Amino acid sequence: MTTTTWLLTWTCYGNWLPGDERGFVSRVRDRRPDEPSATTRREHDAPGTEYDAEMSGLWRSARDRLKGDPIRLNLDQARVLVDQFHETAEYRSWVIHAAAVMANHAHIVVEALSEVDPSDPLADFKAYGSRALNRRWGKSVSGTWWTESGSKRKKATAEAIEEAIEYVRTQPHALVICVQGQQSERGT
Repeated sequence: MTTTTWLLTWTCYGNWLPGDERGFVSRVRDRRPDEPSATTRREHDAPGTEYDAEMSGLWRSARDRLKGDPIRLNLDQARVLVDQFHETAEYRSWVIHAAAVMANHAHIVVEALSEVDPSDPLADFKAYGSRALNRRWGKSVSGTWWTESGSKRKKATAEAIEEAIEYVRTQPHALVICVQGQQSERGT
């Protein structure tokens, strides 16, 4: 049986909105080069290509549509999430190589059977993480802890997997980091 490793990333609700000056991945209008007056909706998320940044009108529009304040996780919530991520992975027979929870987003390097679509682990980690948070803290005002979707980056080589693990291990401002089963808390 062959496996595939993915770096999954998603943000907490209300954080890193479309149009953000730091850059973002979201569907935006693209002018067609063959017909400048025509536009299509396209997501600029291919590895190694430029992503979109600083579209203030889009950012304001996204902010104005928020159903509640942006979610900021705390240390206790990060602990609950990392525990739930491991429980979910164990149940699904996936292997978590690294996980990090920050106040406004999370990363997981996860290995699964190659036939598993990467959207499945992403959806499961978010869904079961939400359930764990809801049990302890109740539902958020917006009705969700997370933004829609997330990033799923395939790591095809041993070197790419190690780089992804190191990326997660060295996350600045992480609340909780777990690498190869060793958990540490930074709390900031």
